[in-house]
Amino acid sequence: MNGPSMTSATNPASKSPAVDDVEFGVSADGFPVARIGETLLGLISNGSDNLFLASAWRITKPLAEVRRHHFYRHDGRVADEAAFRLRAIETAEHLRELTALSRMQTRMSASTPWGGSQLATIYAEGVVSHSTSGHGGFHLSPDRNLQVDASVRSASGWYEEDCEWAIVALTFPTLFTRYECRCANEAARNTFPDYWEKLRGRQLSAGESWSKDRAEFDRVHADDWIVISAIISSHHSGMTEVFATRGGNRESQREERRFLVPHDEYGRRGRFGFVIDLARHAAYDGPSSFVGWSARAA
Repeated sequence: MNGPSMTSATNPASKSPAVDDVEFGVSADGFPVARIGETLLGLISNGSDNLFLASAWRITKPLAEVRRHHFYRHDGRVADEAAFRLRAIETAEHLRELTALSRMQTRMSASTPWGGSQLATIYAEGVVSHSTSGHGGFHLSPDRNLQVDASVRSASGWYEEDCEWAIVALTFPTLFTRYECRCANEAARNTFPDYWEKLRGRQLSAGESWSKDRAEFDRVHADDWIVISAIISSHHSGMTEVFATRGGNRESQREERRFLVPHDEYGRRGRFGFVIDLARHAAYDGPSSFVGWSARAA
């Protein structure tokens, strides 16, 4: 089970006693680094104003001799050095608690929805995480599975590792670290908002849940023309040529229309898509920059 990235959580505990487990320093290339056991973290620039958290494992060099090429994993953006230090402390907290949980890894013969199990991690009796060649997830015994809220319970007892693992973590929080529980809370809020609201006893507001916001967007714009494909127009300078369908429907039998939208306006599109304004964006049937459309017109 992949679970959450160990170094990508929010709300780090800056006063955690795990701070004593972190060695901070500066790399040979001049960026902040931190070591927690065999885990190495670095605050690296992508060449612009953005900083990201990088990590590596079992790099034994002194921190002052570490260089950028030693890092091979990208763990998300970080605002600044202060945020980097908090991430490092949180990682140490997570690793300390993980050791105390004493999970057992073993190999067992098991058929999962994603293929044969290659490695199993036993969290507790009846709570087992399986990894396969391509995916993985948790399996709960029948008794354990009955403890999962009916609204999100899997009849088979299997919960995949990308999103559904959060259901397992929130059902059995004592089997997970505080960091993992925070990640599970965030995952459930964005993916299973109704379950989250039931669990936390409050309604989510706009902007608090990706999937709830998406459902509201789809409801409001069900009859509007939503862009499903776009390309810079080679026939009209400063314009983006777009395909749009009602409600953003991508089914093969959908009705399609083309429009021209100014570059800067299209660049400000929302996270769920660009809504065509028929009062300003006239339907376009001229020469196309889409190869498929040009071939079809010919």
